[in-house]
Formats: sequence, C-alpha cells, structure tokens
Amino acid sequence: MKITIKNLDKAFMTPQGGRIDVLKHIDLDVADGEFLCIVGPSGCGKSTLLRIMADLETYTSGHIEIHHTDSARALTSMVFQEHALFPWMTVLENAGFGLEMAGLPCAQRNELVRSFLHKVGLADFEDYYPAQLSGGMRQRVSLVRAFVNNPEVLLMDEPFAALDAQNKIMLQRELVQIWEANRKSVVYITHSIDEALFLGDRIAVMGSAPGRIVEIIDVPFPRPRDIFGVQSEPRHGELAHHIWGMLEADIRNAHQARG
Repeated sequence: MKITIKNLDKAFMTPQGGRIDVLKHIDLDVADGEFLCIVGPSGCGKSTLLRIMADLETYTSGHIEIHHTDSARALTSMVFQEHALFPWMTVLENAGFGLEMAGLPCAQRNELVRSFLHKVGLADFEDYYPAQLSGGMRQRVSLVRAFVNNPEVLLMDEPFAALDAQNKIMLQRELVQIWEANRKSVVYITHSIDEALFLGDRIAVMGSAPGRIVEIIDVPFPRPRDIFGVQSEPRHGELAHHIWGMLEADIRNAHQARG
C-alpha cells in the first residue's frame, strides 16, 4: 500500500477545556497508482484528512504512513481549490517553482515545464502572469506545477470546484490523460458524485459529526473512460443514487441533531 491510515483521530480543544472531534477512527488504505476520490458533506473533515496526509496538519492519535520509495522525489504535492500562484511570476516560473527549489538547473527545468504546458494547452502563454489568465488557465498552471514535481502522491482538494461546467470537464479530461501516463497515487476530494465516478478507482464516502468513513465503493467502469460514456452507463445512476442516499441521510441527521 502507498498510504496506510489506521484508527486516526483528530480533535480540537476548546478554550473552555472541551474537546471537538473532527475525525474519528479513520481507516483507509490507498494502493500504489490508485486514484481515490473522497466525497462527503461540508464540514465532515475531508480537507483536514487531506492536510494530514500532506503533513500540513497534525493528528491526535492513530497511525498514518505514506511509503516513500524514492528519496530523490517529493513525497507529496498538493493542489488546492484556489490556484495559489505567485502573481509576480510568469506561467513558466510558477509552474517550475518546485523544481527550482529542488535545485534543478534552469534549462532542464524549463524543458520539462514546457512539455507539460504543451499537454494542457498553455504552450503559448508561458510569459503571461496569473492576472492575465482565466480561472481555468490558472488552475492548469497549478496542475502542471504539481505534476512536474513528480511526487509519489498527488493530493487534490476540490481543484475544479470554482470553474464553470465546460472548463471543469476539460480539466477533468486533461487530469485523467496526464495521470494515465504515469499512474501516480492520487487522493482527490470532491463534492461532485459525477466527478468521483468519472475520475476514481474507488470512492471513500465520509460522514460527519465527527468525520468518519461510511463506505468505500469500487468504481466498475473500465479505463480509459469518457465522461459522457460513464454517465450513460446504467451502473452510474445506481451508484450515484446510492452515494447520494448516504450523504442525504447524513445531512438530515446533522440537521436534526442541531434541533
């Protein structure tokens, strides 16, 4: 397994000395080369779990291990919902920033970055600044920056949530094409059941109060996939209905608990 999580808890202590459980008894394995999607209601701790995997957040108890098989490569790279580009850097400079920090010579860095910019349709925009790009183009730069770093694990927190429907579909396709070329392990958070069924090998469904894994679902659609072909599959509707039923029940229970 690439990622192993056992009985992981995350809690915050209140100023009054109380305890708020955010994640409870999380058990999750991610195989090498697997694309795992996580869906769940807002506030269930999806992003907190991802930030723990990225070592950006501590956990209270339990065990997490990400197996680092190549010390010359970054262990993880994270793509956030917001593009997080440096406004004073060009597309080429932003996309190559991680490689620059790793000490890769400029000529090699630019050659590698340009090959990925070509893949996502940004070859003619390498000298542009973020303010000169559309939202979809900025998020493409974020994708390139993550992939050129060649991490062992790619962590993605709703990276396309803010985009319009057309840009979202285009970037989903581009993400799958790049991923299929290298098959690195991916953990991808989304609120979209359709997106999870298109992208994922498996889907972890989370419940809230506190955050926990309710069910893990194998996605049965063979690869390579077409997004509209997947949506036309009879099993797509069945699985979407099943996942939505779990999310809806959790949301209702949360509302009832609040009174």
